[in-house]
Amino acid sequence: MAEHNELGQAGEQAARKFLEEKEYRIIAQNWSFRNLELDLIADQRGRLVFVEVKTRSGVQFGYPEYFVTRDKRKRLKKAAIAYLERCRHEGEVRFDIVSVVYEKDALKEINHFEDAFF
Repeated sequence: MAEHNELGQAGEQAARKFLEEKEYRIIAQNWSFRNLELDLIADQRGRLVFVEVKTRSGVQFGYPEYFVTRDKRKRLKKAAIAYLERCRHEGEVRFDIVSVVYEKDALKEINHFEDAFF
């Protein structure tokens, strides 16, 4: 497996643990529909939260959350709509970003941006 894939998986696991410690219930991880993917889908007291996890090895090129581009947000919204059509959720929905930074193979920083975009 490529090094960047391993880093991404480690970041998703760190984000999952972080959210679970904040009492989010993870419903799905790496949910996909056609060519679209949602990293984490969680329940937070009845609110459905779609979480994009961005992981980087250092911040020399910018913080991970800066890489959730307009195009990426569009794809996430399409995937979320597909998920909502299947699960028939009628409550609140939110998009969050979890930014994970590793340095020298060690977890350095996790930031959670609630309601990051709509």
